Amino acid sequence: MNKFLLLPLVALSTLILGGCGFGTGPQGDLVGAEDRPEFNPQEVPFGMVPCPGGTFHMGQTDQDISASMVNMNKQVTIAGFYMDETEITNNEYRQFMNAIRQDSIDVLGEEYVMTELYPDTTVWVRDFTYHMGDPLMEYYYTHPAFDDYPVVGVDWFAAKYFCNWRTKNKNAANAEAGLAPTPNFRLPSEAEWEYAARGGRDLATYPWGGPYLRNSKGCMLANFKPGRGDYASDGYAYTSPVGAFFPNDFGLYDMSGNVSEWCDDAYMEASVPVVWDMNPTNPDDNEPRKVVRGGSWKDIAYFLETGTRNFEYQDSARSYIGFRTAMIQIGMGSNGALN
Repeated sequence: MNKFLLLPLVALSTLILGGCGFGTGPQGDLVGAEDRPEFNPQEVPFGMVPCPGGTFHMGQTDQDISASMVNMNKQVTIAGFYMDETEITNNEYRQFMNAIRQDSIDVLGEEYVMTELYPDTTVWVRDFTYHMGDPLMEYYYTHPAFDDYPVVGVDWFAAKYFCNWRTKNKNAANAEAGLAPTPNFRLPSEAEWEYAARGGRDLATYPWGGPYLRNSKGCMLANFKPGRGDYASDGYAYTSPVGAFFPNDFGLYDMSGNVSEWCDDAYMEASVPVVWDMNPTNPDDNEPRKVVRGGSWKDIAYFLETGTRNFEYQDSARSYIGFRTAMIQIGMGSNGALN
């Protein structure tokens, strides 16, 4: 058929299809699906700070004194994300527990809620032998004096459940207000955690830059164990209220010391050469060891270093392990990466 005779037929078919609803524009042009919700720039979630995407050298920044060979340097790129400004506190976790008791106790069962989600306060007695931990076991989670202290006694599963609840709770409020749903709250990956801890300071030994543990006035820069039998030189014998020490350059508090923090990754000694160099992560449901980072009030300075890796078993709750949550940034950054 003559190609000039086809043109009127194509125009006619386009008009007919457009009239039947197949075209979305007035001339049947490809303009995208209609009735899509309006997209506004993502707001910084309450209590979080933005961690802009970038490239850094992940791994040890000082001598590998244990010759573990588990954190050799590797340059990786991290997409932008948000992270909690501080560790999750006792009172924030109490909001979660109150909601679970009110809305989900009949579904989950009281035994599951109290044994799997409720903070295990006995960790203050069980973690250390010949230690008078009874007062902390009785008061640390329940007394309002400790409301702004980091929650402990929470295992990896409970931390993950908290993230799921926080997502549902926020999105229920968004739906009621007619707003778009928020991305999921979650535990940060190990790479995200280390990137955030450095605060833009590549190869920094500590979140404040380092390599020293005191500022020019002689004040400790984190809550940790400065020396054998010395827990109080930093001002706190056990944990400190969140935000008691200076933040890093991203505005994150207590990325070293106070309590160690659960990450989403499974622990693997050889993960550094195995994982990808863009948003690396190591999910493995068959590996019971999960990454913890940052060191705690009972750890020496080595465990406070941004490049030190450690782990704990996923079903183990400790008096020195807490967590904070993270969330992706939606949209494309100037560098073309998902932010």
